[in-house]
Amino acid sequence: MKTLVLGAGIIGISTAWHLAERGHEVIVVDRQRDAALETSFANAAQISVSYCEPWANRHAPAKLVKWMFRNDAPLLFRPQLDWQQWRWGLQFLAQCNDAAFERNVQQLVALGAYSHAALKDVVAATGIDYNRLERGIAHFYTDPKAFDDGAVAAEVMQKYGVDRKVVSREELFAIEPAFRNFDNIVGGTYTASDESGDARVFTQKLAQLCAARGVRFLFGHDVERLETAGGAIAAVRVRDRATGLVQRLVADDVVVACGSYSAPLLRQVGVDLPIYPGKGYSATFKLKKPADAPFVSTIDDEVKVAMSRLGDELRVAGTIEVSGYDATLDSQLAQDRCRMLAQRIEKVLPGVCDTRLPEEGGDPKFWTGLRPATPTNIPYIGRTRVGGLWVNAGHGTLGWTHGAGSGKAMAELISGRVPRMEFGFYGFERPEGRRFEEAWAGR
Repeated sequence: MKTLVLGAGIIGISTAWHLAERGHEVIVVDRQRDAALETSFANAAQISVSYCEPWANRHAPAKLVKWMFRNDAPLLFRPQLDWQQWRWGLQFLAQCNDAAFERNVQQLVALGAYSHAALKDVVAATGIDYNRLERGIAHFYTDPKAFDDGAVAAEVMQKYGVDRKVVSREELFAIEPAFRNFDNIVGGTYTASDESGDARVFTQKLAQLCAARGVRFLFGHDVERLETAGGAIAAVRVRDRATGLVQRLVADDVVVACGSYSAPLLRQVGVDLPIYPGKGYSATFKLKKPADAPFVSTIDDEVKVAMSRLGDELRVAGTIEVSGYDATLDSQLAQDRCRMLAQRIEKVLPGVCDTRLPEEGGDPKFWTGLRPATPTNIPYIGRTRVGGLWVNAGHGTLGWTHGAGSGKAMAELISGRVPRMEFGFYGFERPEGRRFEEAWAGR
């Protein structure tokens, strides 16, 4: 079987790897010159199976209104003249209740656990080194009310098999002493089973191994159009950015894994999914005092940013801006959000990193990427109503966490097998009260 994978981020490359393992002939197409140069390039670096709560919860609407005019707001909705944004926003609001929250958490935990196991299998089989740290993830709070809410959230996660522990201030400092100089911490939560590592490094090394196994890569190619005939995918039209040469690629199956750009591409053939870009930011700082820097990957609840150590650097990432496909860093809003990351790290870990801005002689390596968000935070993994056309997109801030498992599940589905997890795969109905395996077995 010949399969085209459109997109060479962590989702696309994981899909290609697992398809190749199952004997498929695979071609990967991406507009960039290498793998993982867009959303997978400089994310928070966390494999956060235990910290996967959806953005939509009963507190979100009030917070969105409060944050609407703050340039440094953790979640910023800036209305545009864009019907897709408004549709996404209304569907998001419909998820802001306790019943939907728990329902969505259950699926995200299931996918996360499956994916973490898949990642471990790939690492064991390949020996890929990507600044991996298996030190868990901590979440600290500076507000007592937020800390109490965090304890309630931990109970919800524990209900679905996540071992997230509520820890006191002193217990948190014993887990990660680097934060002892930040007096504002009142307590936290901790999950030992989570980990961190560089998604870009992992994805690019896995792409190299894919190539060694015979996967063909068409880098520097724009995907211009999906062509259909008789209700099935007929070809994919791509254009070489360097030469302008157009090709029609034909395959048995086509997987769309283009992140936020999956939605407009799929609409060409009548598949309309509510995937909308959430612009996220990161900064990568050189360590000035490595001995004082954290090894445990951490979430700062007050400003909703994550920090992960990557060798002699600290990656800091966070904030979501739902305002379209603008991925630039030169606006005032973007500069304010980048500045917030630097200022927060200097406050939490004073003197540990070189947080100087470029105009001050520093090199903070600011970056932004478009996270492909769905209103539920649950990605679309499965088959579309167009024969031979599959989707693996909509992972939001959890692309790295869910990448290995999403690729494996996609390859299993295309190969006619059943992924062993309780997850609602797109295009595969699961009758209420029946396990996914049981529902599909009766087909």
